[in-house]
Amino acid sequence: MTMTNPEEIARLQGLYGGDYKGTLIHRMGIEFIEVKAERVVARMPVEGNTQPYGLLHGGASCVLAETIGSTGAALHAGQGRQAVGVEINATHHRSATSGYVTGVATRLHGGRSVATYDIEITDDQGRRICTSRLTCMLRDTT
Repeated sequence: MTMTNPEEIARLQGLYGGDYKGTLIHRMGIEFIEVKAERVVARMPVEGNTQPYGLLHGGASCVLAETIGSTGAALHAGQGRQAVGVEINATHHRSATSGYVTGVATRLHGGRSVATYDIEITDDQGRRICTSRLTCMLRDTT
């Protein structure tokens, strides 16, 4: 995990129990860069997340999008509440074959029961790879 702000690291560790081992976040190699309810930024390596053709798998882009969007939604929901994805869509604009892709999730709507995020995924050259939107239901954990 790569983040510069210790407050953000502590918030994320509290959100996910501090250990990613065995999770999809860990398996995909997702590294968080910025974590706030309004905006979450993370990157993921292309290597290991490709189709047999060597192109970034579209499902991997969706995993990155859902991970960062639901992280923002969980932070928006607050303590004692969960964010559960209920709808995701993705448009794949171009392929990536190496390096990293970076996802930026920006909150579009943050209500009491629903949060929606716009996610833009770009390659190392700043070219848009995928545009996604995620809607999460927010619910109490008790």
